[in-house]
Amino acid sequence: MRITLHDLQKTYSGAGGTVAAVSGISLEIPENTVFGIIGKSGAGKSSLVRLISLLEAPDKGEVFYNGKRVDNMTKAGLIEQRRKTGMIFQNFNLFSSRTAAKNIAYPLEICGMRKDAIRERVKEMLALVGLEDRADSPVSALSGGQKQRIAIARALSTRPGILFCDEATSALDPQTTGSILSLIRSIQKQMNLTVVMITHQMEVVRDACEQVAVIDSGKVVEQGTVKDIFSRPESAVTKELLRRISGGDFGEGENLVRWSQDGGKYVLRFVGEKTGEPVLSRLAKRFDIDFNIRAGGIQHLADDTVGAMLVDFTGEQSEIKKAVDFLTGQGVIVEETE
Repeated sequence: MRITLHDLQKTYSGAGGTVAAVSGISLEIPENTVFGIIGKSGAGKSSLVRLISLLEAPDKGEVFYNGKRVDNMTKAGLIEQRRKTGMIFQNFNLFSSRTAAKNIAYPLEICGMRKDAIRERVKEMLALVGLEDRADSPVSALSGGQKQRIAIARALSTRPGILFCDEATSALDPQTTGSILSLIRSIQKQMNLTVVMITHQMEVVRDACEQVAVIDSGKVVEQGTVKDIFSRPESAVTKELLRRISGGDFGEGENLVRWSQDGGKYVLRFVGEKTGEPVLSRLAKRFDIDFNIRAGGIQHLADDTVGAMLVDFTGEQSEIKKAVDFLTGQGVIVEETE
């Protein structure tokens, strides 16, 4: 299902004054994709997802699903439309008084589905998330990852066209996060879903999403494919979010590792097959300069690879300029740090 947002605005008032949580956001979220909405805490992303998912009405603006406006529907119309979407949360929101299977059954009961049909659908959903043997388990007996799998099964039991994931992996350890993201990607392809992932973790965007919008102070400051955002970040907030996953040693050479805190005037970014080419070796043979690598590493995206290096060049400025031009001509993205 395609989602179109036009000039969405939402303001909240409280003891501390008035806060513009969403300030004129317009977005096009393609159907049958995993779309990320990322921002720091307080950026407005959770407020935005409440508007997109019709849990709240915007003060101004419009929300369209497949070209049909849905934010101004009657109460009955909104309830019916919400049943065509699913949502999972950071804290799972499962009923502790119900078993895993009965949690999945709950929205089907609300919809008035026959009991025999509910049993079949629950069985199907448990198989979908790989927990066929946990049907009768109480929620308290499930691990964090299993709870989220049950939450995913419940959200998808009504066969929605859209799945909203609001910080769905924030409470999970890295290994479990990876398995949940893999599951969501697999289900998305299998069910042709539009998945909207709300997160503050660039790792989630990197590992799961195809396109992304970066939110700051209630506005979209940057958007594009994940490959473009990782290889050509433009806004200050995007660069900061990227630094959060590239500032230390994350192991196995997968992320940027900095072994020298000094220098680092240039950032070199390599996309796809360029990550494996000896570009700096060619540079040294061609120009009268020296280079010093301060950091380096590779980010493995869902469908491609992006490499990055932090380097210094020493030599005559004219020769350095020629070297930078050469790198650009070789398809390397060169940025001068502040």
